[in-house]
Amino acid sequence: MNGFEGELKKRILGIVPHVVIANQKPKVSNNTGVENTSLENVGNWQSLRNKLIAQPHILQATPFLETEALIQSPKDLQGILLQGIMPKFEQQNIINKHIIAGDFSHLSTVPYSIVLGQSLAQKLNVSLSDKVRIMLPNKAVYTPMGRLPVQRAFTIVGIFNVGSQMDDAMVYVHSQYGAKLLKQKGDGINQLRLYLDDAFNATRVVEHLIAKKVVNEEQYQLTTWNESQGAFFSAVKMEKNMMWLMLSLIVAVAAFNIVSALVMVVIDKQGEIGILQTLGMDRSGIIKIFITQGMVNGLWGVMLGSILGVLLTLKLNALMSLLGVSLLGAGYVSQQLPMQLVLSDVVTIVISALIMSFAATLYPAYRASTTQPAEVLRNE
Repeated sequence: MNGFEGELKKRILGIVPHVVIANQKPKVSNNTGVENTSLENVGNWQSLRNKLIAQPHILQATPFLETEALIQSPKDLQGILLQGIMPKFEQQNIINKHIIAGDFSHLSTVPYSIVLGQSLAQKLNVSLSDKVRIMLPNKAVYTPMGRLPVQRAFTIVGIFNVGSQMDDAMVYVHSQYGAKLLKQKGDGINQLRLYLDDAFNATRVVEHLIAKKVVNEEQYQLTTWNESQGAFFSAVKMEKNMMWLMLSLIVAVAAFNIVSALVMVVIDKQGEIGILQTLGMDRSGIIKIFITQGMVNGLWGVMLGSILGVLLTLKLNALMSLLGVSLLGAGYVSQQLPMQLVLSDVVTIVISALIMSFAATLYPAYRASTTQPAEVLRNE
């Protein structure tokens, strides 16, 4: 579950901005005959970016513009999220690291070029150097032929494959040409996105930026990834908690085995217990004997289980590959299960198992201490 959560965090939150900073008031219309509902450009975003990068936990701050659009090929038409970026600030972008065809930097050298995901390219049946048409259904220009949506042909210069749901919903263009498509002046930058060292600290980072007045809350609107992807990760967290519950039940069953085994020992060894009591051993001594016996069994079980569990976790993909087993299906033989071994989780499991083992010894030890020597040894 840690590996699954980590992969989602890397693949989805590597694309989705952790924090987005935008102007509070959007434009409604202008006098050029073009409807415009986009956010106002962020004025002097360069100085704001420099301030943000200097703050703790912020790894990168990149400018971009964003709008909903339609992408059309000769085969299909699909809704997308269009982002206009500056490639020079996106060298460490996860998209740049997962380009499988073309080059991300061509956005700067090829006019009206576009980079899209592999799954989207397959749906549209397009490849490198093909033309696609980007249309903005929420923006229109009035022509002698009537009201038409703003549109423009773009050339595909790159295809990426991150392996997430964003592959068929996100496309990238240079902000310069994105601004021209949106009929905006300048570079068209209307938002800044922040990438953090830990995406789950987004809320605390926003609170810090507001408290330190790095960002004027009255002028800018700050939103985190929780608003768009929070429900999805909450579901993952719930699944992780259910896994903890299942693991606890399994350990509880093992602890019950210790209880039943010790109860049988108590019944079988009543004569020896009675002899020890007649020799002067008090109830606390009897309790200590059975607690020690139970804890030795529990300690050996925890040690062996932990060692085997860690080894299995580290070598599971290699073992499944050796046996030719694929849990993801026949079409995903080359993919491996994501593994992330967290030491704190291992320690928590070990301590919890030892506590359950100790609790399992209490009832049999108490029952042994209540043995009456006279009754047990009456027929000896």
